[in-house]
Amino acid sequence: MGAAGAGKTTIGAALAAELGWPFVDADDRHPRGNVEKMHAGLSLTDADRAPWLASLHATMTRTLDRREHLVLACSALKRTYRESLRGDLRGVRFVYLKASEAALSQRLSTRTGHFAGPNLLQSQLAALEEPSPDEAWVIDATWPRERILGAIRRDFGI
Repeated sequence: MGAAGAGKTTIGAALAAELGWPFVDADDRHPRGNVEKMHAGLSLTDADRAPWLASLHATMTRTLDRREHLVLACSALKRTYRESLRGDLRGVRFVYLKASEAALSQRLSTRTGHFAGPNLLQSQLAALEEPSPDEAWVIDATWPRERILGAIRRDFGI
């Protein structure tokens, strides 16, 4: 979890590849209307996000019902979003890739082809409710990729 530019997709895909687990990028699951709205630089509302979060929760439920694993990259900016994602699923754990506004802005300024551009960063940071230590592992998103992956594997015992 984390704001746009934190590296959720990069780290999530790399972790999934290392572990041989499926990877889901929540950005790929947004309905067309959400994507169009964000592409236009408009922030999503909680109502926009609700069906999307419910579909992600359903994906995680199916995965855990099959006793399988999954890496999911999702902004999960608000506590209520994380609660929607987790629901009553015990096996869901969060990693918060935390970075400064300056670092996120720099990364987003060089990113191309993604609907969540630099124009959405301010609204994402305004919506961000940082998780408590008992809710998520906090990792510095500016660390080198291998250090982040090592920290996640170590913290999760995988």
